[in-house]
Amino acid sequence: MSKQLTKAEEQIMQVLWELEVASVKEVIEQLTEPKPAYNTVSTIIRILETKEFVGHKAKGRGYVYYPLVKKEDYSNQSIHKLMNGYFGGSFKSLVSFFMKENKMDLKELESILKEVDKNKKQ
Repeated sequence: MSKQLTKAEEQIMQVLWELEVASVKEVIEQLTEPKPAYNTVSTIIRILETKEFVGHKAKGRGYVYYPLVKKEDYSNQSIHKLMNGYFGGSFKSLVSFFMKENKMDLKELESILKEVDKNKKQ
């Protein structure tokens, strides 16, 4: 999975990851105001199917849609792309940037490092 999502596609995926299975109408209900038109959401979902992020199955006279890509997998890919594109692949540079820009305190950094260390041991 090396495809990136547009902001609109990602917004639809966030809803599908949350609901797991949904019709276009149900997706629209979860979106914030101003809500996009039915045809707009339907078109975005078809694009997501083409990109192989979403599948569908028949339900009654319509379809319901479900994610084919796990949120964790997409998040992981996006973070790696961010780290490689902006921080030369350096986790240290990424963390340093967030510490400076977000005024992260030492406790938060220690918590992150513990989590990283725990994941390395698994």
